[in-house]
Amino acid sequence: MENQNLNILDEVNKGATMGMDAISYVSEKVKDYDFKQVLDIEYNKYENISDRVNDIYSNYSNKEPHETNTMNKMMTWYGVQMKTMMDDTTSKLSELLMQGTNMGIIEGRRLINQNNNIAPDVKNILHDFVTMQEDSVETLKKYL
Repeated sequence: MENQNLNILDEVNKGATMGMDAISYVSEKVKDYDFKQVLDIEYNKYENISDRVNDIYSNYSNKEPHETNTMNKMMTWYGVQMKTMMDDTTSKLSELLMQGTNMGIIEGRRLINQNNNIAPDVKNILHDFVTMQEDSVETLKKYL
């Protein structure tokens, strides 16, 4: 069960850091003040999840939690640049973030459904992460 908890914490932390990276890259292109404020709030939510993972990670390992690697960061940055080259409207930026967030929701739901015997603290973070992303999609829909 230890390994299962560790794998889930790693996946959640990778998802959270990827969310923070994507928001950072998209934020550079945002012109709408209200949307920028929303992204700042969303960034802080991802950061909070990552902090929570870091707080309990030492209960399961003496290593550091996994984050997105340099190649994934580059691919995310490049993808944002390419997909917004011709259209960097608030609607397009919201759409890009929603697509990434939906991928995180799918992975999170899969982790919930396939891991019944995880520690309560890990389960709470996982559930909070998925719920946070589902709420984020609802928030981002307003900017399509």
